[in-house]
Amino acid sequence: MEAPQPTRAKPILTLTVNPALDVSTSTERVYSGHKLRCGGSRLDPGGGGINVARVIQRLGGNVLAVYSAGGPTGEAYRRLIEAERIPSVVIPVQGDTRQNFTVDEDSTGNQFRFVLQGAELSEGEWGTCLEVVARSVPVGGYVVASGSLPPGVPEDFYARIARVVRKGDARCVVDSSGPALSKALAEGVFLVKPSRRELGEHFGALLQSEESQVDAALALVADGCAEYVALTLGDAGAVLASKKGVTRLQAPPVQVLSTVGAGDSFLGAFVLRLAQGHPVEAAFSSAVAAGSAAAMTPATELCHRHDVERLEKEVTAAAD
Repeated sequence: MEAPQPTRAKPILTLTVNPALDVSTSTERVYSGHKLRCGGSRLDPGGGGINVARVIQRLGGNVLAVYSAGGPTGEAYRRLIEAERIPSVVIPVQGDTRQNFTVDEDSTGNQFRFVLQGAELSEGEWGTCLEVVARSVPVGGYVVASGSLPPGVPEDFYARIARVVRKGDARCVVDSSGPALSKALAEGVFLVKPSRRELGEHFGALLQSEESQVDAALALVADGCAEYVALTLGDAGAVLASKKGVTRLQAPPVQVLSTVGAGDSFLGAFVLRLAQGHPVEAAFSSAVAAGSAAAMTPATELCHRHDVERLEKEVTAAAD
């Protein structure tokens, strides 16, 4: 008898409308009034959707990354994506792709993150992004719309993405904040991954207690805003809310070097495991492991596969 063939993973598309060339370095101390002599630097292609795509590829998955790029920075960004051999569709824009700057202060271990504003997109440019996604929706798969919106892009952009994804018979995953997140939730999505702060901003509350956080996540599910709400809580782990109830997972103990990219690593692992046919609970566990694995890496580095696979065995359910 032939051995059963593995189930083919469902296709995944990621969208990044506000990418950033991430520059990271370190200095002994950050203070004003003098030149700060820095150590070595590194460049990474950043932005929510791109980071999710990079994680999916690192973990052995297949993904199509759709992103905008423009100017000399955009060209450098494009070369970095090509070097990682990530299948992609590039939407040319007039404005220069932004840069983000991360500085580690060696004397204290503090990290300073400078997030620049993206170039304004014209209606034609963001409209092209929407059209490309509509033409490329992976039937039966997942579309991950992640990151901030640049100037010129309407606040309901991710809500529009959710509509075209639903029409294309796929599942929409959104990771954003502010009005962009709220309008996407009003439209309804499959999965949303807010932090405690982002969820609180949506409800206009601080959500300081675990009970209030869980209640808010369940409220989104009950209102039809999302089938699943993955609430990330840093080193406290994460909470997953759905119609089945609530699952809490503790993050495995790791030495934290940088939290940059931890949320994107979490989301990339979560969506990949779902696409591979794993149960939601198992995918959630992988996501927590990937977020912790990313925190182990310096500056803007993302998680590594061997760390994720090791930490998956260490993720434990939180005690009620």
